[in-house]
Amino acid sequence: MCYESRSSKTLLRILRCLVLVSCFAASVIAQDLDQVRTASSSSVLRARAVLGLEGVAKNSTGELSIQDDALVFSRRERPTVRVPLSAIQGAFLSQEDKQVGGTPMALGRAATPYGGGRVIGLFAHKRYDFVTVEYFDSNGGVHGTIYQLNKGQGQVLANELGAKGVHVSGLRIDIAKSGVEK
Repeated sequence: MCYESRSSKTLLRILRCLVLVSCFAASVIAQDLDQVRTASSSSVLRARAVLGLEGVAKNSTGELSIQDDALVFSRRERPTVRVPLSAIQGAFLSQEDKQVGGTPMALGRAATPYGGGRVIGLFAHKRYDFVTVEYFDSNGGVHGTIYQLNKGQGQVLANELGAKGVHVSGLRIDIAKSGVEK
């Protein structure tokens, strides 16, 4: 009887872990869908300037938009950085997965019994879009900037840049069709 009691407790623990993981996965999927919906309706996108933007520290967050033929990165109470669209030589769109949750998630994965941490690890990732912009500054120097955007927002920015005449490559690019095609 002691053996049956131990196995039922183990089964109960496994079921609790699976319920917890499924709830977490459902919330992550719902957040991704909300972000894709808001990305298509807004031209001002929340972004992280990962690397290479002049006058901006690495991993600074702000808003990215296209205003008056310039790509604008603005932060609260700090100067905005404007890159003229005519100076942009090209843009590249890609996607990556990043692990979310930080140290608490890593400790939770390690503490989950019977290999349950591996299951949690499957759902502890979030997909991000990355847009790399290559441009010339006013002195003719070549620069590159990497922006991190939420899933779906990179495509919105790529479509807007493509509609303004910037060469965009990478993932599927849907440039707004004008009356050029017959």
